[in-house]
This record gives sequence, structure tokens and C-alpha cells, in this order.
Amino acid sequence: MSDKPGQDLKEAVGRKASFAQTISAVAWSFFGVRRGRDHERDMAKLNPVHVLIAGVLGAALFVLMLVLLVRWVISSGVAGA
Repeated sequence: MSDKPGQDLKEAVGRKASFAQTISAVAWSFFGVRRGRDHERDMAKLNPVHVLIAGVLGAALFVLMLVLLVRWVISSGVAGA
């Protein structure tokens, strides 16, 4: 831990992992399968701001897919009469 307040956050935001790597890590976390070694590597490389953005986008996409699926099921008559 550093002596200056906020220094840890500045160092974390400066991490070098690409946004695509962040998307991949967040997608695996949504799926719920991740090796411990990969998780540790991600924690050392991923930018927390990218993780937050990717998580919000992933959650929004998941909700959108569920809404579209429910609309399709209701409109197709598969749900029953």
C-alpha cells in the first residue's frame, strides 16, 4: 500500500490490459467459470474502470436478450393458449 491517499487507485487505472481482454474476463465471470491462475493474472492487469464499463454493458446486454426472448416466446404462441 502506498503512502499517498488515492495512489493505489491511480496505479490501478493505469493498468495496461486492453478493453477486449477486459470484455473477455467479464464474460467469463458472467458464465461463472474461471481458473484461479487466470483470475489472479486478471486482477493484476485489468483496469477497474474498464471492468466497471464492461460489467454494465454486459448486464444491459443480458437484460436486453431476456426481454427479446420473452417477447418472441409470447408473440410466437409457444407460451400456450
